[in-house]
Order: sequence, then structure tokens, then C-alpha cells
Amino acid sequence: MTTPAIHRVIRLDLAVRPWRWAFADERRREIDAHFAAQRVKTPALWNGRVLLGRNRRFDGGCFRADYFETDFASFLAWRDWGFPDKDVFNGFGMGALRGSDGQFVLGEMAATTANSGRIYFPAGMSDPCDIRDGKLDLAIGIIREVSEETGLPRDLYRADPCWYCVDSGHSIAVIQLLDAVLPGQELRARIVRTLAGQAAPELSAIHLVRDRRDFTAAMPDYVTAFIEHVAAMAV
Repeated sequence: MTTPAIHRVIRLDLAVRPWRWAFADERRREIDAHFAAQRVKTPALWNGRVLLGRNRRFDGGCFRADYFETDFASFLAWRDWGFPDKDVFNGFGMGALRGSDGQFVLGEMAATTANSGRIYFPAGMSDPCDIRDGKLDLAIGIIREVSEETGLPRDLYRADPCWYCVDSGHSIAVIQLLDAVLPGQELRARIVRTLAGQAAPELSAIHLVRDRRDFTAAMPDYVTAFIEHVAAMAV
């Protein structure tokens, strides 16, 4: 597997424009059948509206792309069938929560989610509710996901002004480093208490990662590549 390319940028310019996705139109019946089958396995799946990207550009310290709206069922089929439309990518925001002792805090997705068992930073698909003046604002989505998944308040961490775009071809994880004022163990304890009080938590466990010795096969390449990249920058 090709190692993801990492672009460090200081600005995002993500325009949202109307666009008809031929894949979603031409394979509608297959997509609907696939989603129905997946809902049998995971009843909590919901066919909401999401945003996908195209026309990626990295120049002058800026990540530019055009986003369009589609349904989750079309995204899920595109993902599960091996990304048949190579012109489209899933560009999503992630908050890389790092404790004051240097340990990263990652969550393991619960069995009720579409990514059950995967371990990564707080994240979510790009959502139409994060559109501001015709642009996708990933920072808003990251704050929301951190709050929803972990219960941690915004004043507990500082967001780095730079973005790390981890480009795997079919996906671009747009990661913002979030430096917390508490060490990793205390952050994990707080999050575990929050999860215990939720009726249907998105996370089933919390993992602390300092370096590659803590990596597992359940962590996506874009997560491990980012952690190694940040570690190399600190040397």
C-alpha cells in the first residue's frame, strides 16, 4: 500500500457547489440495495446528507477543493466497492487530541457505527450543516465531533493554526492538532466517564498512543502516518 502524502497548509478553501454525481445516479438501485443490506447488519445506519470532494489542489500553503452534496448510501457503496470513481475523494476533518505529556488520544468506534472497531481521532464526514457562505468550515465540525464523541469542553485544548492534509488518494484526512492542558491518562479517564453516561456512545474504548510501538492494525494508515510525521517534526 502506498504511504499517504502529507501536506502542511495554513489555509483551507473548500467551495461547495451543486454537482450531479454520475455514480450515484447510474447505480441508484444497486446503491439502495446495498444500503438496505448494511442496515440489516447495523440498524443504526442513517442515510443522511454528506459532502464529498473533487478537484483537489495544494498550492501556496493552501488546500483547495470543490465539494458536493450526496447521500450517505452512495458514499457507503462507493467506499465498500473499492472507490470506483477515482475523481472523487472523501475529505473530512479530524481533531488530533494530544495530551500535555505528548500522548495522543484515539477512540475505538462502537459496533453500532459504520466503522466498527476502527481506532482514530475524533472525526466525522463532512456535513452540510458546516457550510458557511458557500464554503465548508472543517474547524466547526471538528469542535462538534470532539464534544459529541468525548464530552471534552473547548477550553480544554488549543487548536494549532496549521492543518495536516493526509492524502491517500480516495480520502484526505484534514487533521488539526489539538493540544490539551491535561495529560493523556486524565483525558482518557474523563472521556470514559462521559461514555459511561451516554445511552448510545459512538466510542467503545479509548486508546493512548505515543509512537509507533502503540500502533495496531485497527488504526488507519492516515492516522499512523500523521503521528509519525508529527514525531519526526519534533526531533
